[in-house]
Amino acid sequence: MLMRISDALVIGLLKESRKVNDEQLHKLLEQQKTEKRPLQDLVLKNNLLPEADLTKLYAAKIDVPFVELVPKNLRREVLGLIPEHIARQYNAVLFDVTKDGIRLLAMEDPDDVQAYSFLQKQLGSNLKVYIATRSNILAAIDQYRTNIGSELTQVIAANDTTTAVEEEVSEADVAEDSPVAKTVNLIIEYAIKQGASDIHIEPREDYVSIRYRIDGQLRETNQLPKKIIAALVSRIKILSNLKIDERRAPQDGRFKVTFGSGQYALRVSTLPIVDGEKVVMRILNESSKASNLRDLGFWGSNLENLEKALTMPNGMILFTGPTGSGKSTSLFSILSRLNLPSVNISTVEDPVEYKIPGVNQVQVNPLAGMNFANGLRALLRQDPNIIMVGEIRDSETANLAVQAALTGHLVFSTLHTNNAATSLPRLLDMGIEPFLIASTVRAVVAQRLVRKLVPESTEIFRPDETTIKRVQTAFNLTSREDMDRIHNLELQHIQAGMEAVLDSSKVIAHAEPSTKDGGITRLWRMKGQAGAASFRGRLGVYEVLSVSPAIQKLIISGASSEELQEVAIKEGMLTMQTDGLVKALQGQTTLEEIMRVTTER
Repeated sequence: MLMRISDALVIGLLKESRKVNDEQLHKLLEQQKTEKRPLQDLVLKNNLLPEADLTKLYAAKIDVPFVELVPKNLRREVLGLIPEHIARQYNAVLFDVTKDGIRLLAMEDPDDVQAYSFLQKQLGSNLKVYIATRSNILAAIDQYRTNIGSELTQVIAANDTTTAVEEEVSEADVAEDSPVAKTVNLIIEYAIKQGASDIHIEPREDYVSIRYRIDGQLRETNQLPKKIIAALVSRIKILSNLKIDERRAPQDGRFKVTFGSGQYALRVSTLPIVDGEKVVMRILNESSKASNLRDLGFWGSNLENLEKALTMPNGMILFTGPTGSGKSTSLFSILSRLNLPSVNISTVEDPVEYKIPGVNQVQVNPLAGMNFANGLRALLRQDPNIIMVGEIRDSETANLAVQAALTGHLVFSTLHTNNAATSLPRLLDMGIEPFLIASTVRAVVAQRLVRKLVPESTEIFRPDETTIKRVQTAFNLTSREDMDRIHNLELQHIQAGMEAVLDSSKVIAHAEPSTKDGGITRLWRMKGQAGAASFRGRLGVYEVLSVSPAIQKLIISGASSEELQEVAIKEGMLTMQTDGLVKALQGQTTLEEIMRVTTER
């Protein structure tokens, strides 16, 4: 049952939020007359207010505390106090029991008297009710089933008689209700539950390895019998519209699944290897909304430099970093923000990862002669305002992108370089004239992703002299001035966090600096043997090089990347390492994580 907030109350909550102006409200009411749908649905459909923000405002109005559940951290023994079918029927989850025995219950609709009285009979009167979003509760309910190993074993045991020979795959083996189809569904379901970004199905000599990439780290979750690999791959090929009988050449495809409250696109790639065919599936959450720049981890001079570049009517903004460093996510967020009815945004990508309504997205297809350069040429005849080129790989694409920036377009693209400063000489290597680089590039953003700490699984400690010296060496903090600069940056970061709190009602964990009097007073580490459980989700660390007049002169004179970096830092650029250090000092990640992704080998 879906929680319904009356239209009159929705209007009151929107006005209270101060995030919706009178014109937007008027348009919303006009849309409601046409579509005859509840205002609550239209607010979420038009992204006027995130579901969590609307629920928080409603929670304050009805005086019920709001909670955001972290599904992975829920204890099974607590969840199990309410049977799964009842949790699904009433959209309610028991998420904790206090030391005093008070049972904490999250409901989508605390005003549902029938549901509350039924649950009270089940659990006793020692209940405290919270409100959570529908999608959050559905994600929590999905945690009732978490043991992939035993479920897969049961499915494969049922399959034992049907797949005797690895090579022969009959239609019955890969039908919709076959054990292999159930196996594929389970593998995908658990990957989504675990928050994985990729699924690797890899044939080995004696078994099939199932690995998930979670928060950037690859982990083996299961080993299946070798004999089912052919049927498993065939089933995935059927879902992805690939050729089942082609086993000697790589293939690419995609398909969609709906799970819980979300829709996911799976991008499939098959590759013949020595022991059979390997399959990798990239999971893309199509229900996810674009984050704003603050949520991605931009703050201070990085945020200011990028915001300034985004207000330019033309020019080029480059994103750089290795594969999997979050470049596509940053571009998705920026393009979603710039996506207005008055603006024509066109992209050429390989592949199209995030689909953005209202943006014209072109998929690269080398077999049809559609590469980045040809796609970009075609886009320029489509009267665009903003162009996004998935990647600048060669001089032809680079030249076309520069010409587009010169002729009044705002151009976004990505490069593969180690940091922001090395991107500019990289364009020189591609044969772009120095004066063209200086006059078209507005900003270069370099980024990496680090794992975020879970506050409950970490502890604060006071570092000893050895640790402090190691930090000072690793981050090149050689003088008292360097430490004072870090201290001031920490204060700025805290201030930026405070502003974000006022902006979106988030709670920040640490409102005081970890540096004091030229020293480091505290750091964070994992609690006990927590390991990977100490991390959840990822956070960006960035450097944004703004192409100022001084940098332009250096580019024209053919300066090295080291000279460009030096001048950019003097002008106030925050390097990725410094950005990461400040975030580690504020307990968002660990120093080891920052060193892992920013140390240049």
